[in-house]
Amino acid sequence: MPAEPLSPQEVEERLATLPGWSLDAGRLARSYRLGSHFAAAAMVVHVAQVQEELDHHSDLTLGYHTVALAVHTHSAGGAVTEKDVELARRVEDLAAGHGAH
Repeated sequence: MPAEPLSPQEVEERLATLPGWSLDAGRLARSYRLGSHFAAAAMVVHVAQVQEELDHHSDLTLGYHTVALAVHTHSAGGAVTEKDVELARRVEDLAAGHGAH
């Protein structure tokens, strides 16, 4: 069964619980700054592991000291769904352990 799109109000409510996340071009998005390129690369690997566990994948970008994510649900017509919110929450939970801010 495909995921149901969240209403604009539901998206705003979910974003209120996800510090640093925003809606950008119809996707949940966040960038993190880390202390080194190696720390950023380690975080990317950890995020990739979570994405595999959830079977839900974001656009994930590794920069010099940064990691950026943008996610929406293709099977919901590119809308934001609870699957995207769950991925964002899981990433938030692991970010501090990598020294990300």
